[in-house]
Amino acid sequence: MIRVKRHASFGGWVDYYKHASRATGTEMKFSVYLPPQAAKERRPVVYFLSGLTCTEENFTVKSGVQAHAAKHGLIIVAPDTSPRGAGIEGETASWDFGAGAGFYVDATVEPWAKHYKMFSYVSEELPALIAAELPVRADRQGVMGHSMGGHGALVLGLRKPEQYLSVSAFSPICAPSRCPWGEKAFNGYLGPDREAWRQYDATELVATARIRRPLLIDQGAADEFLESQLKPQLLAAACTKADHPLELRQREGYDHSYFFIASFLGEHVEHHARALLA
Repeated sequence: MIRVKRHASFGGWVDYYKHASRATGTEMKFSVYLPPQAAKERRPVVYFLSGLTCTEENFTVKSGVQAHAAKHGLIIVAPDTSPRGAGIEGETASWDFGAGAGFYVDATVEPWAKHYKMFSYVSEELPALIAAELPVRADRQGVMGHSMGGHGALVLGLRKPEQYLSVSAFSPICAPSRCPWGEKAFNGYLGPDREAWRQYDATELVATARIRRPLLIDQGAADEFLESQLKPQLLAAACTKADHPLELRQREGYDHSYFFIASFLGEHVEHHARALLA
């Protein structure tokens, strides 16, 4: 991997990298925050998965995560949200499908299947690369995300609980099989068989979770996508039925923006720190 730029921040470093990905067959980019503690010892790592239209920069630039990560000594990794420049016809035609909208699934439908392997990328290839190249504790990983990335974080946490010891999300797409964004993505990447969609739907996965890691979710009550796309009530009902621990916090007056994320991000980083530093 190649470091393309570096910025000092809160005693540590914000680094941007690019590398050739085996999973996607394209160049992939990600950002890393290395807290000052990482100069002396390996530290736990938290992956942040961003939402529709985002790149590896949005969370890193807008959230203010560096101050919180430096306080707790956590490494933060934020990957891009999809392959770029795959050469697929129509990949940039829509803001909610294709480039910038990988939905953290492994596509099985052509022409997307060759390159759009974001589940494998974020859960296998990228952590292996980070563990080999940076001072992380590979046995202490957490995952969080926002919107489409909140969906990705919940799915990773539920499907790979041995890998991710802590899970949280802001405004996640909780039941993608039952909302327009998810139905468009799943139809396009996975085909019309809804049974194939279940493995990427947190509301479906809680019933069979092998380890019941507590889920922390913050949701803005003034979020313009709350009723049409996010549907946290469906996940809450599924968690109640499965007796899966869920803390769902509704924040009055807050919307879907990074102003919302920045307001409560410190609590999420602390949630991960408690689990990863225990």
